[in-house]
Amino acid sequence: MELKGIKLAAANGKRTIVKVGKVNVGAGFTVIAGPCSVEGEEQVVETAIAVKNAGADMLRGGAFKPRTSPYAFQGLGFKGLKLLAKAKEVTGLPIVTEVLDTRDVSWVCEYADVLQIGARNMQNFALLKEVGKTDKPVLLKRGMQSTIEEWINCAEYILNEGNMNVILCERGIRTFETFTRNTLDLSAVVAARQLTHLPVITDPTHGTGKIELIEGMSLASVACGADGLMVEVHVKPKDAMSDKEQAMTPERFSAMMAKIRPLIGHMERLNKGENQ
Repeated sequence: MELKGIKLAAANGKRTIVKVGKVNVGAGFTVIAGPCSVEGEEQVVETAIAVKNAGADMLRGGAFKPRTSPYAFQGLGFKGLKLLAKAKEVTGLPIVTEVLDTRDVSWVCEYADVLQIGARNMQNFALLKEVGKTDKPVLLKRGMQSTIEEWINCAEYILNEGNMNVILCERGIRTFETFTRNTLDLSAVVAARQLTHLPVITDPTHGTGKIELIEGMSLASVACGADGLMVEVHVKPKDAMSDKEQAMTPERFSAMMAKIRPLIGHMERLNKGENQ
């Protein structure tokens, strides 16, 4: 299989491992968890402690929030970054947070361990080029109406600027289905892993938008060969200022992780047997 214009992201027989502190994304299974939005010190620190205790490897949290409505909560901005830094200080978890504007990249880099490019910005080529000039790993979410080829070409923009540490994230696409928020395309995970050398993770939170579906799609993500997950967790989901309907409680997240761990081990044994 080949894609037009893909040179640096194309599969080359060797998988890329993206190092984020002590976490090696692409070597084993990586779990990123935390609140959709950073809302206050107590909320983000408590959530960080909870997800770490459940086995998460990194903390996600939005300081800047691109929202459908201009009247919805847009995040705490610079204050939110400082609160994420506090959560990292307490737990040691590396921070994944979204950057929205080329003008913000340099100072978001001072706080973030991984720069997230959200679905709405996947084809913001100026922003892709700017994060490509940094030495920070970049988590690139697939656009909600984007093809696999377009998604990988956007990764190419980042790689072409010299930043080879890109993590692809399938987060669900728009289809005719209205029962779920989006349609989590697990076939894209398998395809992206065959077409590129980059780690590929999923976001079953946005991919389904329904609490009761997140666990099943997380387990399915492990089974299809994804390199990790990104899941929204909030200590008090009912009080969340964004996406409260799809945020897991720490207890539910911990129960899900207890099911994921044995499946990860099983898949590792299967893959090891195939490679011998």
